[in-house]
Amino acid sequence: MPSSPDFLSILNPSQRQAVEHYCGPLLVVAGAGSGKTRALTYRISNLVLKHRVNPENILAVTFTNKAAREMKERIEKLFAEQLAQQDHGKPLELLPPYEQTKLRSRVYKTITKHLWIGTFHSLCARILRLEIDKYRDEKGRRWEKNFSIFDESDVQSLIKDIVTNRLNLDDRKFPPRAVRFAISNAKNLGQTPQQYELENNNFRGRVIASVYEAYQDGLAANNALDFDDLIRILVQLFAQNETVLAYWHSQFHHMLVDEYQDTNRTQYDLLRYIATNGEAVENFKNWQNRSIFVVGDADQSIYSFRAADFTILMGFQQDFGDRLPDDDTRTMVKLEENYRSTANILEAANALIEHNTERIDKILKATRGEGDAIFCFRADDEVHEAEFVVDQMRSIERDNPEVNWGDFAILYRTNAQSRAFEDALVRWSIPYTVVGGLKFYDRKEIKDVLSYLRLIANPADTVSLQRVINTPRRGVGKTTLDRLGQAAQELGVPLWEILSDESAVKTLAARSAKPILQFVSMIQQWQAEVETKPAANIIQEVLEQSGYVRDLLAQGTDEADERLANVKELYNASLQFAEENDDSALDTFLANAALASDADSKDTAETVTLMTLHSAKGLEFPIVFLVGLEQGLFPNFRSLDDPASLEEERRLCYVGITRAQERLFISHARERRLYGSREPAVASLFLSEIPRELMQLNSPLAIPKHKPEMATPSKAKPSALPNTHAQDWSVGDRLIHKGFGVGEVTHIFGAADKICLAVKFPGMGQKILDPKITALQRVN
Repeated sequence: MPSSPDFLSILNPSQRQAVEHYCGPLLVVAGAGSGKTRALTYRISNLVLKHRVNPENILAVTFTNKAAREMKERIEKLFAEQLAQQDHGKPLELLPPYEQTKLRSRVYKTITKHLWIGTFHSLCARILRLEIDKYRDEKGRRWEKNFSIFDESDVQSLIKDIVTNRLNLDDRKFPPRAVRFAISNAKNLGQTPQQYELENNNFRGRVIASVYEAYQDGLAANNALDFDDLIRILVQLFAQNETVLAYWHSQFHHMLVDEYQDTNRTQYDLLRYIATNGEAVENFKNWQNRSIFVVGDADQSIYSFRAADFTILMGFQQDFGDRLPDDDTRTMVKLEENYRSTANILEAANALIEHNTERIDKILKATRGEGDAIFCFRADDEVHEAEFVVDQMRSIERDNPEVNWGDFAILYRTNAQSRAFEDALVRWSIPYTVVGGLKFYDRKEIKDVLSYLRLIANPADTVSLQRVINTPRRGVGKTTLDRLGQAAQELGVPLWEILSDESAVKTLAARSAKPILQFVSMIQQWQAEVETKPAANIIQEVLEQSGYVRDLLAQGTDEADERLANVKELYNASLQFAEENDDSALDTFLANAALASDADSKDTAETVTLMTLHSAKGLEFPIVFLVGLEQGLFPNFRSLDDPASLEEERRLCYVGITRAQERLFISHARERRLYGSREPAVASLFLSEIPRELMQLNSPLAIPKHKPEMATPSKAKPSALPNTHAQDWSVGDRLIHKGFGVGEVTHIFGAADKICLAVKFPGMGQKILDPKITALQRVN
């Protein structure tokens, strides 16, 4: 497909330098709003158009399915534009709609269909569907190609069963959610249960390792993987099978990675294996007709709690690059021109982030006008703060006909802050969306139907089987299921194998045998149709023949009607998926449903958006209200003792500021209701790091100029050593905290060595502290 004389002329010099890079490693440091998606899509197009790279040899990794779809759509449009000029001598948009559709269809069939573009999880799932039967883990466990992907609810159920039933652990000492979090972190570090135990060689570590071991047994028995395993197991397969690794190394000549600052160690290992064919990075020199092209920004790394490690991006030059200074390097390009925000907003962001030490130096440069000053508002309390925000919205919406409610966003540090704003929006009948509510695929009725589908695709999926065998009710009781499950466990076979044996069911299930056998017959009928019928047809049959829809209709309630609408929407989703992906198979639809993420379902059109700053990453809004900038709230109190955590909080603030396109409002309160009483609040130190000339203030700011130092009043004498005995604390004790100063213990929660302290600090409000992990000194 020939290209136009210079289809890259739309790019700025830095973007063009990145896009025209052909072989070898390249780090693209892409500031907020600097056109990183454009650089990625034009690079892929340039590889195909100029260098004649086969689309099948290009791997592009994104962090959300939405980003992957957007990238494919942009690439498709780029190629369609080329064809429009080539075949018709006109821009694509001037052609009749049917001609545009024809050109896009040609591009899909010849280019975008063959590109490997997706999230780490979806791409790894796709490869494992082809290769997982070659894998054995350290204990000899194995999986078949029709494996299920357990979502978080399935995982929690399995771990809870192991903790409380199989291992008989005290779930107060080992909460299943906390155990799950520990196992997930271990997997993201690439650790097996044995390696985890070596790294955590204490009683708790040994117990969690035993749960981890039993959990992997459970996953294997169900022929299932969790999200973390999708990447970890592929990395292990590459490590143990040179032939498999060599194949995929030869498959992917050019790798592109978006949001590189959000990668974890396992993801990094995956990229390294594919790029170097398993060679040590420092020894790999064969970059002929190969490249690794990563795009990211250390200043926007805010997901350390998900095991993201921005030092991977910081180390790219040392790992893959030429290790030269920024001004001399040929393996790094900085995108600093910002196309999103006005100059005042960018100057504030630049000034703030310069206070961080762990970063690659860059300055966002405005391509737009100066814009309005940032308005910084000090409210009396959280109610007054919410009233101010809503009053500003109403005024702007009333005076500017082109503005609608979807142009506004309220960004906060914690979900608990949303209540006051929701109350104010409801009072004025302003439509709003709280991002982070129950997702579509997390709703009970959707999980029920998906469990049917997963059982059809993978009969060994006992978790799904147990969910649906009596949904809707068929007269199959828990006692009967326990008896059947016990038989399966003792025989070492999946529960489905017992249910498929008519004589076994009649022997073990007694009066429940008939409905069980009817259920089995129904599932077997659908299993026979998987290869010949699209997912949508199977979903329709499940809804009708299982009795699920009939049961909802019989309930006749508003809630049942809503559930009915949701399961119908699942059917619509399967049709849409088939149309967009030219693939109607049940297993690929199930993989898509399992990998759907929160970021893929954000729809904020025509409603005010309320969300945490973590949820706002990657989004932009004309008018942003960044609220609650107070010490101990934002930055949060845990970061005040930890320089690395404080830098991440500052990056989070930077992300919030750079979401704004036209107007930015920042607010804080003089007091806030905490733990039942009103407590004074101090403005965030981040406000002192924004130049005063960029802000319009409603009242003078009293802001700490730097991180608060430990304050010791002249009459207060700290004890020689920090307190190390949690049980020694009493209500009324006075103590010193490095960030908050001198405070008084007002409440003690818990007992023995499991206590937390509520401490009141003058001017800082009341804080909940864990004396085991917080440096506290008693005042005599």
